[in-house]
Amino acid sequence: MAHAYTPGLKVLEKTILTKTRRLPLKGTVKVKKGDMVKAEDIVASTELPGNVYPLNLANFLNVDPSEVVNFLVKKEGDVINKGDVIAETKGLFGLFKRSVMSPRSGTLESVSKITGQAIIREAPIPVNINAYIDGIVDEVIPNEGVIIRTSAAFIQGIFGIGGERRGVLKVMVEKPTDTLTDDLIDDSCKGKVLVGGAFMTLEAFKKAEKTGVEGIIVGGFNYKDIKDIVGYDIGVAITGQEPINTTLIITEGFGEIHMAMQTFNLLKKHEGFVTSVNGATQIRAGVIRPEVIICLAEKAESKIQQAEVKGMDIGTVVRVIRAPYFGVLGEVMELPHGLQKLESGSMARVAKVKLYDLNKEVMLPRANLEIYETN
Repeated sequence: MAHAYTPGLKVLEKTILTKTRRLPLKGTVKVKKGDMVKAEDIVASTELPGNVYPLNLANFLNVDPSEVVNFLVKKEGDVINKGDVIAETKGLFGLFKRSVMSPRSGTLESVSKITGQAIIREAPIPVNINAYIDGIVDEVIPNEGVIIRTSAAFIQGIFGIGGERRGVLKVMVEKPTDTLTDDLIDDSCKGKVLVGGAFMTLEAFKKAEKTGVEGIIVGGFNYKDIKDIVGYDIGVAITGQEPINTTLIITEGFGEIHMAMQTFNLLKKHEGFVTSVNGATQIRAGVIRPEVIICLAEKAESKIQQAEVKGMDIGTVVRVIRAPYFGVLGEVMELPHGLQKLESGSMARVAKVKLYDLNKEVMLPRANLEIYETN
């Protein structure tokens, strides 16, 4: 029987999940292996070096660079406040003195006898990494971070914007074919992660952000409205760092595409659960998918059973990831051997897929399909 590997999209009612929480540079890990942690707990912290501000003392004092050290009021390593005098000439009979005051608070890091320039470094920037999910510390990475294990319902989206956020799950529509509109959003949505259906209007997103909604999970959204939200065109680079206050996760695709019934039912089943969401997406090499994690009140077994990586086969449920059927679910009916000629004239390996929503069979390149993994 024909068999092929293809990337998978996960919609899992229960799985053992691990998340690595790593600092951007070495610091202090605040938990130990075996500790139970909550999503909001700080598990590691460090300090980023403060910004550097150069100051040419020789020019301000009108002296030779090699003489600057003779006029220092503060010495290297001293903590200084904005407005403190760093260097000062004696002047003539106490008159005509020249003084240089610090334009920043920080530390006088160095003074060069060659250039006459002082370097002021602002205070370090604290960086704290939280657990992101409730779970157990499975492994400690010395001076860098931890790996956390949890039992959770896990859903991957197809596109997202916005970073890590957390809130109580609230289903806003009756059916996965419904549209989430702005009139459905009120003050009771503040701090929540909302679930829509097939579509959400731009007005609804803007009202949600203004209301203080943490995240939104919806089947479809207009691609052109993404620029209106973030202020620029989204390219092929990774998303997740956009200057927005509400994370958006699209589960099916762009346009009006009803949320897959299994996804909608899974979210509805866990309404009221605290949910972690992350819109970070990377479509090219090193694929990163937006995610929804609903931690369960069950102990995650220490020995994780790694799921078998299965390929595409007859009967496999797949999602189309290219136009004109982008986001549509279907079932593989045939996997012809050898290369087949496409309408474009190019040759590729293909699969015959029965598209559920359209109730028809089409021949599609296997590269345009991804496995829809459920349990």
